[in-house]
Amino acid sequence: MHDITGKRIAILATDGYEQSELEVPRDQLRAAGATVEIIAPKGGEIKSWDKDDWGRAAPVDRELSQARAEEYDALVLPGGQINPDVLRADAQALAFIKAFWADKKVIGAICHAPWLLIETGVVAGRRVTSYHSIKTDVINAGGKWEDSAVVTDQGLVTSRNPGDLDAFCAKLAEEIREGRHERRAA
Repeated sequence: MHDITGKRIAILATDGYEQSELEVPRDQLRAAGATVEIIAPKGGEIKSWDKDDWGRAAPVDRELSQARAEEYDALVLPGGQINPDVLRADAQALAFIKAFWADKKVIGAICHAPWLLIETGVVAGRRVTSYHSIKTDVINAGGKWEDSAVVTDQGLVTSRNPGDLDAFCAKLAEEIREGRHERRAA
């Protein structure tokens, strides 16, 4: 994994995130030297979903209302079905994601999190992957869907499911180390 010491990464999530899709990137990116903060619409802690029931909770480092994209080098969006479905109806969460994209910062999304990329318009014209059940959603939003462990398009890093987490985290670290990305129009 690339050394990303000194980089600051936000993980945006709420109750119902897939446990491994928050914990593994958080832990691997921290091990690579980054400062990683969990951002959520509410303070305290957020509760995960682990396969077929509620899982461990994670402490929230900062409430979304107090977080600014300019304070971070990258954004990670964990999946699960509940988490991105709730966040895509949250105007503040969508504005936060759009700010990262406008600033040409790395965004990573796994599993169902590309729903957030669809809602913000980020997916249009981009090569992406996702959990197989939202493939049609991605295509209908103008995304160029691929069935690969990790797909990268100009700083946008996407993966399919928890089985892809090691590849997802390694590619995120590589993209974060490279920094800002020039983006062509979709």
